[in-house]
Amino acid sequence: MDRNFEKRKRNNVEFIFYQLSEKISLDGSLSLVRKRRESDTAVTYEWEMRNFSTQFNPQTPEIENPKIQEDQKREHNTEEEEERSRCDWEFTHSTVVSSPTAGGSTDTIGVIEFDPSDTLVVTGGIARKIRVYSVQTLLPEENHKHGEHHVRSLEHNNACDYYIYTPAKLSSLRWKPGSSGGILGAGDYDGVVTEYDLHRKIPIFERDEHGGRRVWSVDYSHWDPFVGASGSDDGTMQMWDSRCDATESIAKVRPSAGERAAVCCVEFNPYGDPLVAVGCADRRAYGYDVRKMADPVLIFDGHQKPVAYVRFMDERMMVTSGTDGSLRLWNMDDGGMIRVYMGHVNSRNFVGLSVWRTGGLLGCGSENNHVFVYDKRWGDPAWVHGFGGGSRDGYDPNYVSSVCWRQAGEDGCTLVAGGSDGSLQVIVGKRRVF
Repeated sequence: MDRNFEKRKRNNVEFIFYQLSEKISLDGSLSLVRKRRESDTAVTYEWEMRNFSTQFNPQTPEIENPKIQEDQKREHNTEEEEERSRCDWEFTHSTVVSSPTAGGSTDTIGVIEFDPSDTLVVTGGIARKIRVYSVQTLLPEENHKHGEHHVRSLEHNNACDYYIYTPAKLSSLRWKPGSSGGILGAGDYDGVVTEYDLHRKIPIFERDEHGGRRVWSVDYSHWDPFVGASGSDDGTMQMWDSRCDATESIAKVRPSAGERAAVCCVEFNPYGDPLVAVGCADRRAYGYDVRKMADPVLIFDGHQKPVAYVRFMDERMMVTSGTDGSLRLWNMDDGGMIRVYMGHVNSRNFVGLSVWRTGGLLGCGSENNHVFVYDKRWGDPAWVHGFGGGSRDGYDPNYVSSVCWRQAGEDGCTLVAGGSDGSLQVIVGKRRVF
């Protein structure tokens, strides 16, 4: 009888302790902390005890749950991998090329492109000129003395090799494949697509089939270098052949027929597939098979504002940039969204988007006058650099308006960024050795 009484007494004490523990947890001592990881795994949870008095904590051995241990180990490994990825690259500010109109908007750089040999850089924008630079001028061999780093300062007048004046403001530049860096395609604010021979510094081809509406983007196919495409404010993407009559199009599509939304960006698949991607002001991106352009084969729907840029990341993934302040990574097999990248500010301007496929890095500008670098594996920025003035979280009168990556050796890269004030900034990246 006494033995049963003692057993019931112990059970009652344990039940009272359980009730007391539950009451304390409701008072806030025990809280659920939700941590979201930008990865392909599901969201994980962990329980965290806060301010729980030790007088209520029984001194009993802890029972280990193998599943919880495995989840905690996986989460810890994810944290370590993400932190390590942020340290994979070391970026150094190398060169600044300033504009004589610094502080104004009359020299905004809208596009930057490296030539196929990575020996030249061209820029275009509001100033109605194509500037051509030598990479050797922008990137001296070494700019370090006695362990100190010195940023080199130049002006466009002495840094630029030569200019080509254009009749209108430029929105897009793209090197023509197979021309050995000799021919450059350009789209302008007057709705004209022009090809320039850089050796002779003259225009050699021109077409005006967008009804005078601004051409936002120009690109060339990689399976036939004479075939190009342009996207315009008139809501169409047109494909054309520079060997044919300039008044005829090979194909013409209007992605958002009902809305007549502007086509902001066009890019052919650089891996040879007959796919061309289109970014539109209707908040969507589209993929078309160039062999049958009647309807898109892929629709990428997720942005809250116009899609300003589309870039192929690799054979199976594509990146888009929207004026909703996000970059998005997509699966081209099914059109599904893989990841969202946020941190930069973008609500009303074109701020540029460039992908470095070898290193798996994305670069874009921002309306707070910073340049942002993302690792494709993680949604948060891996590196941020300010152009001067303005805070990372706020707006600035100037903004970073264009970016472009360049491969530099096996484990190096160069990122050139242009600003709305006409300045160029050159950033050098190297992979860290652990």
